[in-house]
Amino acid sequence: MPSTSSGTRSRRGVPRLAATALAAAIALTGCAGGNEIEAGGEDDRFISGDGSSTTFEAAERVEAPEVEGTTLDGDTVSLGDYEGGIVVLNVWASWCGPCRAEQPVLDEVHAEYGDLGVDFLGVNIKDDETAARAYLSDKDVAYPSLYDQPGEVPQAFRDTVPPRAIPSTLVIDPDGRIAARVIGPTTYGQLTELLNPVVVEFGLGDPEERPRVADQEASPEDGEASPEEGGEQPSDAPSDGDDR
Repeated sequence: MPSTSSGTRSRRGVPRLAATALAAAIALTGCAGGNEIEAGGEDDRFISGDGSSTTFEAAERVEAPEVEGTTLDGDTVSLGDYEGGIVVLNVWASWCGPCRAEQPVLDEVHAEYGDLGVDFLGVNIKDDETAARAYLSDKDVAYPSLYDQPGEVPQAFRDTVPPRAIPSTLVIDPDGRIAARVIGPTTYGQLTELLNPVVVEFGLGDPEERPRVADQEASPEDGEASPEEGGEQPSDAPSDGDDR
C-alpha cells in the first residue's frame, strides 16, 4: 500500500505544451500553505496543498506520462531526457509564496544529490513568462524549468499521480515510475527522506556520504586559515620574534 505522511511513463503519444490551454481549464485558489489547483470537471478537483507526502513501493508505482516542452531558457526538454536517473519534478509559480519559501530547500537538495543520479526539473505554470524568468535569475536556480502557462503538465498526470497544488513535487524513479509525491511545500528533511530509499534501491550511491551544503557553509571560507593551520594566533600566544 502507498505510505502517506502529513506535513505508465509511456513513450507513446507525447503531450506537448501547446500554446492553447486544454479544454478543462485550471483555476487557482488562494495561496495558503500551497495553492489549490482545480480543473473544470467535477471529477477533476484538486486538493489543497498542506505539505503531505505519499510514497509508493516499487510494485505499486505507475509510470509517469511523457511530457515535453520548452524551458524558460528556450531549450526543448522532456522527461525522457532523464531516463536512467531520478527526477524531482517541482510545480511552481513566481507569485506563489510557499514556492519562494521552499526554493532554498530545492536548491540545497539539488546541490547535494547531483552525484547520486538525481536531477531536478521545474514546471512553471499559470505565470507571466517575464516574471518567471526574473524569479529564476533572482534566486539563481541551477536547474531548468518548463514554461507551462496553461498548466498542461499537471493535466498530463491526471490519470496517474497528479501534482495537485502549487507547489507540488514528484519523485520519478530511473524506470520512469512515480515513487513519491508531496502536495504543497516540501522541507529538506521530507525531500531527502523520500529520495534516499530510491537512490539506494537503484544502487546510485550512499546518500549518507553525500556532501552537506550546511556543513560547507559552516566551514571557514577559502583562504581563511584557522589558528591551528597557521593563521592568526590567539592574542596571548607569543609571535615570531617575541622576546618572552
